[in-house]
Amino acid sequence: MKFVVRLHAEITIKSRSVRKRYGKVLTNNLRKILAPVDDSVYVKWLWDRIEVSADGDDSQVRSEINEILQNTPGISWFAEVIERPLTDFDAIAELVGEHWLKRLPGNSFAVRVKRKGNHEFNSQQLERYIGGYLLERVPDTSVNLSNPDLDIALQITNKIVHLVGERVNGLGGFPIPTQETVLSLLSGGFDSGVATYEFIRRGARTHFCFFNLGGDAHEVAVRQIAYYLWKRYSSSHPIKFISVDFAPIVDDILTNVDNGQMGVVLKRQMLRAADKVARYVKAQALVTGEAMGQVSSQTLSNLKVIDQATSALVLRPLISKDKQEIVDEAKRIGTEPLAKSIPEYCGVISNKPTVKAIPAVIEAEEAKLNKDLLEQVVQASNVLSMQDIATQTDAELALPDTTTELSSQTIIIDIRNDEEIETAPLSVEVEVIEIPFFKLASQFAELDQSREYLLYCDQGIMSRMQALLLHESGYNNVSVYKP
Repeated sequence: MKFVVRLHAEITIKSRSVRKRYGKVLTNNLRKILAPVDDSVYVKWLWDRIEVSADGDDSQVRSEINEILQNTPGISWFAEVIERPLTDFDAIAELVGEHWLKRLPGNSFAVRVKRKGNHEFNSQQLERYIGGYLLERVPDTSVNLSNPDLDIALQITNKIVHLVGERVNGLGGFPIPTQETVLSLLSGGFDSGVATYEFIRRGARTHFCFFNLGGDAHEVAVRQIAYYLWKRYSSSHPIKFISVDFAPIVDDILTNVDNGQMGVVLKRQMLRAADKVARYVKAQALVTGEAMGQVSSQTLSNLKVIDQATSALVLRPLISKDKQEIVDEAKRIGTEPLAKSIPEYCGVISNKPTVKAIPAVIEAEEAKLNKDLLEQVVQASNVLSMQDIATQTDAELALPDTTTELSSQTIIIDIRNDEEIETAPLSVEVEVIEIPFFKLASQFAELDQSREYLLYCDQGIMSRMQALLLHESGYNNVSVYKP
């Protein structure tokens, strides 16, 4: 099997040297990501395109290559190339019809033929023959050579016909790491996940900084989102997940800061801490998911005061987005089911939060804080790589596939949210109880510990992480259910 990959348009209009560099970076990224799919996968840079090929016709390999090409930054579109020996016009027309007839109704088309080598026909003759073949079989279509809905492309190379299949859109953007490194402040909600994705798509190596306000369960959930974003969109490069225990900072603010100023002070402390983390990972900017006016701390006046806490460049790709736009984007990129399961951890809640912070007032409130505490919590940060997160969960918690091991003593704990459970209820012949993952750590101790428990979620990642968390707390009667 073979695929042709086209670079994003913004890459193709750059200077020759920059285009060459971007193309080679993308080629190397694809080699890294595709290597585990199959030993025969071969990736070749050909200036105007990249070719990806693999031996055989395995449907699983084809599916995995498609998935990776759709989610690798820098790709405009790709298509599978079907190769057949050159025989006669009838055989070529039938090949085209096999792959395009079902797409033609209601659409215009153009047949484009390019040839290399000596042939007894010219390109226009073959184009007209195939066009007539398709028009005869699909009444509800037409030829449009200037602006067709569908471009049907063939390449004749000596005695081989190459039919380019239907185009599949890629992410666009730039390959990682053609842009400079950034640090994303990942909270686990809709906004920060989408903001992170935007910078990954634009070719920035994006590390994660998480300020833990909700304990171990909160961190496990946010790790899952970070791991998902890395695995799906940026696994070509190592990424760090830095977790900062911000509970002491929140306690300091609650104890010492005026109620109305708490939200702005908390955000300023987060930026100061993130600035220190950014220097550790050599990031050139901080990325947040803030949108103008979404909450009290995100008025323009407050954002201006918040940014004054650090000299770091703070980037907000969602600043003008509506909340529904952000949620829709989270659905498209796949973080929405994870983000909606995570409760809000506000840290501090003001009765009457300021919407127009005054720098002098904020600075006076901050003077009451413990000056050494911020440095202490940053120094105590937990630093993990994405590989650490995957390896730690798999190696420390060697959980078997328990599909055939259900017994009368087994209880399945469905840790999904209510909407997921309603959409796809679990049907098994053992007892099932429902406990949202963020309540599991506190409620598991109340269960009958003489029973065996299997955790279940749709993707399997959250259940493995929650089982690891329970194992670390001393519970050995818990594993994972994988139907």
